Amino acid sequence: MALYVNGDDFGLGESCTLAVAEALEKGYITGTTMTANGEYFENAVRLAEKRGFTDKIGVHFNLTEGRPLTKEMEKTELFVEDGFFHKRYLKNPRELTDAEANAVYKELSAQAERLKKSGLAVARADSHHYIHTFIHLAPIAARVCLEHDIIRVRINRTFDTPERPRITDGRIANLWWRERGFLTTAHFGRMSDLEEGAVPDDVEIMTHPDYDKNGILIDRTGVEDGFPTGRPLWEITRFFGEKEEKPL
Repeated sequence: MALYVNGDDFGLGESCTLAVAEALEKGYITGTTMTANGEYFENAVRLAEKRGFTDKIGVHFNLTEGRPLTKEMEKTELFVEDGFFHKRYLKNPRELTDAEANAVYKELSAQAERLKKSGLAVARADSHHYIHTFIHLAPIAARVCLEHDIIRVRINRTFDTPERPRITDGRIANLWWRERGFLTTAHFGRMSDLEEGAVPDDVEIMTHPDYDKNGILIDRTGVEDGFPTGRPLWEITRFFGEKEEKPL
């Protein structure tokens, strides 16, 4: 039986980066994915080298936060305004023009390349706000992954909840990745998705390690008064049981 626990947002900012490193050291997570355009990127690379987990880092594709890495993306209003990514595409996704698709390809390629040039293994990929799973972005993300020998990819959430049942389109999207030869877990979700039942075999759990206002290591699920909020990350250990940690 296998369990993979990822810590998202490595390199995005100082607090979450330090939290990811602590979570790895304590065994709360089994790997992390990194934002190549994060403001703490270079510090994060040095931290990974110092603490010996450069082989546990994948790419966290990002088109929704921070500054883009490429000139093509800087000029693409669909994703960027005043030099920074915005989140409007998440609510109004549409088919891309050729120029927009080329800008996305250039940007995601630059992000993957920045990690590899920094000496990181980059064996898997996921994304900020699930952008790699959007129907018009997935083929571009898949192309970038194949060109950079990235074979493991995160799928859409597979657990039904009263607020958001997992309907046919998500399951079809997951099959789409597998049919193209990518390796995925059978299941994917957050801690909250697993509360009511047994943890299935071959599952990825997504976490966002961070520190709350009291300095407690948490799985960030919100922000209040400028401070991250969430459950203590040590609670993730109850899902391990007899499961074997899944390699990156």
